[in-house]
Amino acid sequence: MKRRFFLFVFLTVCLPLHAIHAENWSELFNGKNLNGWRVLNGTAKFAVEDGIIRGTSVLNSPNTFLVTKQEFSDFILEYDAKLDSGLNSGVQFRSKSVPEFLNGRVHGYQVDLDATPRAWSGGLYDEAGRGWLYNLECNPKAKLAYKPEAWNHFRVEAIGNHIRVWMNDVQTVDVIDDGIPSGFVALQVHNINGDTAKVGTGVQFRNIQIKTKNLEKETKPITEEIPQISYLQNELTEREKKEGWRLLWDGVSTNGWRGAKLDQFPTEGWKIENGILSVMKGTGAESEFGGDIITVNKYKNFELEADFKYTEAANSGIKYFVDPELNKGKGSAIGCEYQIVDDEKHQVASKPENVTHRLASLYDLIPADAIFYAPHESTHKRYNKDNWNRAKIIVNGDHVEHFLNGIKVVDYTRRTQMWRALVAKSKYATWLNFGEQDDGHILLQEHGDVVYYKNIKIKELPD
Repeated sequence: MKRRFFLFVFLTVCLPLHAIHAENWSELFNGKNLNGWRVLNGTAKFAVEDGIIRGTSVLNSPNTFLVTKQEFSDFILEYDAKLDSGLNSGVQFRSKSVPEFLNGRVHGYQVDLDATPRAWSGGLYDEAGRGWLYNLECNPKAKLAYKPEAWNHFRVEAIGNHIRVWMNDVQTVDVIDDGIPSGFVALQVHNINGDTAKVGTGVQFRNIQIKTKNLEKETKPITEEIPQISYLQNELTEREKKEGWRLLWDGVSTNGWRGAKLDQFPTEGWKIENGILSVMKGTGAESEFGGDIITVNKYKNFELEADFKYTEAANSGIKYFVDPELNKGKGSAIGCEYQIVDDEKHQVASKPENVTHRLASLYDLIPADAIFYAPHESTHKRYNKDNWNRAKIIVNGDHVEHFLNGIKVVDYTRRTQMWRALVAKSKYATWLNFGEQDDGHILLQEHGDVVYYKNIKIKELPD
């Protein structure tokens, strides 16, 4: 009798809990057909086989998306995915397709699937927008979590502006971003262009479920095991504050900055509007319309980040170790320069022989080359011609690194024989001990071309 009573109590307690779980989690794929989904943009094929959605590549099709008819804002999404070797795919979330944006092209967040040696599966990409928001070069442990040509389990937590991703229980992404707040979920078959060898290959998905209520009960604990990347405009996250970051430009005033050859901020040549610091259109000459601006303070060891966007054929730069006393005449103040320029259209940078004058290079000294530091990269640098890019400079003693959109492109050591040989062959040869001072100002260059800056922040490092 006691055993029956216990069984009765067990069933009455457990069955409602199971029912509650079932109500809070919804199946986006019923395992039988594609009810609740539609195809957008391309002509790749989607079919249901044995409880699995398979997307198959076809020739000469743009990216094809199988899209939920329902949209979601805050959620926890889980799914399994398996990708054929050599392909790329992904799962969109908070994504849109509207006629006014590229004739309905699907755009928004995507958790990447990358079956290439680059191994960025689990990274966060902004489809048809800003590009990579979180590649895995900053999180090498996550690159090892992907299982080639096998099922991989993914979990996405998108709550407010905080997006976190796990692949096979390894955290791959931690992003703070005020992007699209809601949208559909979509499964991607990436284009293969004219590669006939990839016809018939594809990607598979299963166990696709989403939770939109009572999220606080199931979110994973927040840790600091992997880097956090923020795209908030001129605002620090709580973690950034804890780590020692501070805004180098506050987004609204000229506080902390002055003209490189002035005691105050320039009265022309620069504009502050809607959280953007702009270099205004001048003659195109170096530092002659308003002039360069520098930080009031000097800096020695630091990490510096700044988002920038350039207009066609524009030229500017971020300099460090700047000594404004070195050049009292015309032209820019002297210092090491992270070059900002339109590689394709600028009259100097576009010439094949001027590789050290191109975007993210150490100007006139070392060309930017992502492949040198990330050998499985497909390009020498990833940049957004018509959108925002992120520059990062790390100075730790004599060791200096340049990053462009999260990928290292320059690495050098000052005060060495090689450094002095590079300087001797450059335009800086006439400046005694160029780049060898212990500290200096940080500079934004005015070159008479329209360039935009925001999110300028710094973390000083110990000596």
